[in-house]
Amino acid sequence: MKWMIRTLQTVWHSLILARFFTRSFFIRLFNRNPIKRRWLEIKNTTLTARHFLRAFNVKLKIKNPERLQELKDQNYLLVGNHASFLDIFVLGAVENFVFITSVDMSETPVLGDIIRKAGCLYTDRKKKVSLPDEIKRFTETLRSGFKLVLFPEQSGTDGSHVKKFRRSLFQVAVDAACTVVPVCIRYLRLDGKPVTEKNRSVICWYKGVNFLKYYWNLMARRLEAELSFLDPVEYDPERNRGELAELVYEQVRDTFNSYDTQLST
Repeated sequence: MKWMIRTLQTVWHSLILARFFTRSFFIRLFNRNPIKRRWLEIKNTTLTARHFLRAFNVKLKIKNPERLQELKDQNYLLVGNHASFLDIFVLGAVENFVFITSVDMSETPVLGDIIRKAGCLYTDRKKKVSLPDEIKRFTETLRSGFKLVLFPEQSGTDGSHVKKFRRSLFQVAVDAACTVVPVCIRYLRLDGKPVTEKNRSVICWYKGVNFLKYYWNLMARRLEAELSFLDPVEYDPERNRGELAELVYEQVRDTFNSYDTQLST
């Protein structure tokens, strides 16, 4: 039975992607202004993310949405943990965000083509010499009024815990003098059962996991996800990027760990 559901979902996903690429084609054809084009691209991405959440049968719970509502007319850097391919859809469905992703991801077949048409920014984690230019480019994007999303964990994660955050790109928020909003992403239930060590591998995608096999296994499932928007960290000229990264990391880590505590009690 599941193979039939997966087949039908494959058709559904293909239609969503076809609509995404069609809109993207016309956005790029008729908009030469890079800022206007990026606005249209991220709106296209938001609409597509909402369609994919339904297609993947993800029920999303949002805690503290008022924190984003209070900042709706401001630019900010949203920073969170990252373990699943679905994280992009979960966050993208909430707001028109510009995602910071790796050059490696942009070069991935099919997935990379989607990323390049989604208004994303790229960072090359292998070439530290490019970091100053990346920080400058990302800062300019923030100053242009966009809201950026950063996943700063030091390497891919299996979703069991939140790894320490890389500090370098927090310089973007310092240079743009903007607020940083921590967000904790958690997947609570899979097919009606709590997410644990036994079934977490279905949801999490990291280096070494075949993407096509992972994608296929994600289909024909029922998921419950939770976004927790945490206390915004306002700009402080006395605070450097290392201190900022640590403040945000502690909020995200503690919120993530609190759910495991609830399960064990």
